[in-house]
Amino acid sequence: MNFPKQKIFKALKILAVIVVLLCIGLYFFRNSLLKQAIAKVTHKMAVDYNSDFSIKDASFNGLSSIKLTDVVLVPKNADTLLKIKNIETSVSLSNLLIGDVQLGTLKVDNGYIQLVKKGKIRNFDAFLKRDRDDSEKSEKRKYGAFAYRIISKLLNLVPTDMNLDNFQFKIDDNGKKTAVAINKLVLNNKQLETSIHVQSKDFDQRWNLKGFADPRNQKADIRFFNLDTGAIRVPYLDERYGLKASFDSIRLNVENIDKSGSEFHLDGFTSIVNLKINHPKIASKDVVIKNARFDYRFLLGDDFISIDSTSSMTLNKIKLRPYVSYDTEKDTVYTLKVDIPKMKAQDFIVSLPDGLFTHFQGMQATGNFDYKLDFKFNKNKPNTLVFDSKLNKEDLRITKYGEADLNKLNGEFVYRAIIQNVLQRPVLVGNANPNYTPLDQISPYLRKCVLTTEDPSFFSHRGFINEAFKQSILKNIRTKKFSRGASTISMQLIKNVFLTREKTLSRKLEEILLVYILENNRIVSKERMLEVYFNIIEWGPNVYGIGEASHFYFQKSPSALNVDECLYLATIIPKPRKFMYQFNDEGNLKDYALKNQKFLKNLMFRRGLLVPEDTIGQLPVYISGNARSLIKIKAPDSTAVKNDSLSTDEEFDL
Repeated sequence: MNFPKQKIFKALKILAVIVVLLCIGLYFFRNSLLKQAIAKVTHKMAVDYNSDFSIKDASFNGLSSIKLTDVVLVPKNADTLLKIKNIETSVSLSNLLIGDVQLGTLKVDNGYIQLVKKGKIRNFDAFLKRDRDDSEKSEKRKYGAFAYRIISKLLNLVPTDMNLDNFQFKIDDNGKKTAVAINKLVLNNKQLETSIHVQSKDFDQRWNLKGFADPRNQKADIRFFNLDTGAIRVPYLDERYGLKASFDSIRLNVENIDKSGSEFHLDGFTSIVNLKINHPKIASKDVVIKNARFDYRFLLGDDFISIDSTSSMTLNKIKLRPYVSYDTEKDTVYTLKVDIPKMKAQDFIVSLPDGLFTHFQGMQATGNFDYKLDFKFNKNKPNTLVFDSKLNKEDLRITKYGEADLNKLNGEFVYRAIIQNVLQRPVLVGNANPNYTPLDQISPYLRKCVLTTEDPSFFSHRGFINEAFKQSILKNIRTKKFSRGASTISMQLIKNVFLTREKTLSRKLEEILLVYILENNRIVSKERMLEVYFNIIEWGPNVYGIGEASHFYFQKSPSALNVDECLYLATIIPKPRKFMYQFNDEGNLKDYALKNQKFLKNLMFRRGLLVPEDTIGQLPVYISGNARSLIKIKAPDSTAVKNDSLSTDEEFDL
C-alpha cells in the first residue's frame, strides 16, 4: 500500500525539479526570448502591415516584469502611428504558458498615438480589417464564440494596476486637429482616476473619468464628467461632420460578461444627462435630451446578434422595451420590436426632446396609451416584409394645442408657402378670397383625378397607409437612401400648413405625430381637409389654389373643367413649376405627357371612376390662359403662312 505512494511522491519531486529548472532556464534566457519575440513582431509588422516597428531597449526586471524604451511604429510613407518613451509591464507567466497574454501591471509615460489623414492617405489604413481569404469566407462565423474570445483577450490586456503619465491621443484629418492628453490615469485597487486635457480648434476643456474597473472579473462602473464649468463638448465631430454634441455626464456600467453554451451575453446599463446635439439633418435648433438610460442585455449566438427584449430604454418619463435582432440561421433576417407600456399621454408630451418637437411645446392631453411596433425584413425574401404599428388609446384627448393649433384648419387663415427657405406671398384661405373655391364647386372629375394620383384611399385611412409604408421601406432599403416617402394628402396638408420644407428628422417626426393627432381625434372633417388642400397647393409658378390654377391655364372656373383638363392638372402636381416642359414648340403636349394622362385615365376606367361617355367629344388640352406665355412656342415661318393663305383663297374661290 505504501509503494504506490512512494512512487507518487517521487514523481512529484521530479516534476518540482523540472519546474524549478524551467524557471531557472527561463530566468537566465528570458532576455534572449524577449528579443526573439520582438524580432517576430517586427517581422510581422513589416510583412503584414508594411510598417517599421522598433524598440531601442528591452529587458526583464525580475522574472515577469518587462521594461521597454523608445517604442515606435511607423507605417511606410506615412506619419508615425505610435511612439512611447517608456513602458513597464508585468505578464502572468501561468497564462502565458497556455497561450494567453495577461497583463498584471502597466506603466506608460511620455507617448502618443496619432491618426493622420493627408489627402486620401491615412497612416492607419494597413491596420484596418482586411478581406478574409476564401477559406475564412466559406466558414460561417459563430458570433457568440467570436465576441467572447475577442472581449476576453482585450480584457486580459487591461492591467489590474495601471499608471499612464503624459500620454496623448491625436487626430489630424487634413488639418482638422484634436488632441486628448491623458495627464494622469491611475487604476489602483480596482479604482480608476484620470485627468484629461482636450484641445481642438474651438475649445479647451479638462475632463475626468472616475469609478470602478475590475477587468479580471469583467465588471466596471465608470462616470465621465467635466472638471471645468459647463458641459463636456465632443471634439472633432463638429469640424468633420458638422455635428455639435455635448453632455453633462455619462455613466457606463458593465455588470456581467459570460458565455453559456453557444450564447454570449453582456449585461449592464449606460446613462447620459443633458445630451445636446445640433446638426442640420436632425433639426434647425439644438436638440436636448435631459435624461436617458439604456439597460442593456446583448445576446450573441452561433447565428444571431440581438438586443434582448429584457432590455429597456428610458427617455425622461418615456419607458420602452426594444428588441433588435440580426439572424442568419436560414435567411438573413432583421427584426425590430418596440413596446411602450401604458403611460400617461401628458408624460409622453413633456418627455419629448426639446428642439425636436417644437410644435408640441405647450400641448396638453389627458388619458393614457400604449404602443407596439413590429418590423421584420428578410433580405432573401423582401416581399415578406412585416410592418405593424399599433397604438391603443384610453380616454385620450388633446385639451390644449401647442404651436401647431390643428383647429386652425376649420376656419379662415392665411397660408404662406416656403420655397427654398423663401417665404412666398400670402394666400387667404377663406371666402373673402375671390379665388377660394369650396369643395362642391370644384369639378368632380378633378377631385377624382387628384385623389387617384395623390391618395386613392384618403376617405378611408387615418392619415397613414401601412402598405405604402412597406413599399417605401422596401425601396429605401434597395436604394440605400431615403428615396421614397409614403405621403398621404393628410401628411401633405400638415407639412404645408404647419411645418417648414426643411429635410430634417425633426420635421418628419413632427409630421407623423401631428397627422396622427389630426386624423384620430376627428379635429377636421375629411371634406374640409380636401377643400383646404385644393386651395393651398401650388399648381404653377406663383399659382396657389385651384381657383387661380383653372384661370391661369384655361380661363375657366374650377367647376367648368373638363375631363382632359382635370387629367392634365392632376399630372403636374408633383412638379408644377416645370409644367411648361411638357409642351413642344407648337404648344401641344409632348408624347410622354399624353401617355401619363392616358395611363391615369385608363386607371380611373378600371376603378370605375370614369366611364367612356365622360370622354366623348373631348378635344386635346389647349392652354389659353396666362400660362401660355411661359410655353416656348416656335414663331410661324412667314413664307409658309403666306402660301397657306393663297391656298385657302384658291379653295374658297372654287
